[in-house]
Amino acid sequence: MINDAALVEKPTLHGPLVTLVPLSARHGEAVWQAVHDEETNRLTGNRRAFTREEIQKWCATRPDQPDRLDLAIEDPATGRFLGELALNDLDRDNASAGFRIALTPDSTGRGIGTAATRLLLRHAFEVVRLHRVSLEVYDYNPRAAHVYEKAGFTLEGRARQAHRWDGRFHDVLHMAALRDEWLAAHVTPH
Repeated sequence: MINDAALVEKPTLHGPLVTLVPLSARHGEAVWQAVHDEETNRLTGNRRAFTREEIQKWCATRPDQPDRLDLAIEDPATGRFLGELALNDLDRDNASAGFRIALTPDSTGRGIGTAATRLLLRHAFEVVRLHRVSLEVYDYNPRAAHVYEKAGFTLEGRARQAHRWDGRFHDVLHMAALRDEWLAAHVTPH
């Protein structure tokens, strides 16, 4: 059974490379800047042009969402915004949720994505008590697929030519992490 309180009460999660904090209005400007990066939009498949007001309102309302968890990724030493991630599309009946992450352009290639993803998966499986966390990644983003694999996701399938970007069709890779497998591989017994 899912621990709903773990989604209502937004946690702060600490790791050596990152701190995950509840996404809130104070992150609005940094998120707005991030959604205007062309490469980030390509990697995440975002086609929409958001206004500053839309992003500010979205960030401000994240703490009030009882069925999802949106966290900002911050540098533990400086508090600088490095990106954001989420557990979304909660399916209580099947104890599952979706996962997404977007890093700022200057935060890639340093292990931040892997560290943040592992930290959130630990929370998802140990505290929220989800059974499954899934994601989609585009075939033109092999670096992200590799990060997800390192963090504990397994490739489950491929939707061929299901995503069009810049006039070309691309495959969508479906990946998931399962609670028992993830805990066995990532939690050291005491």
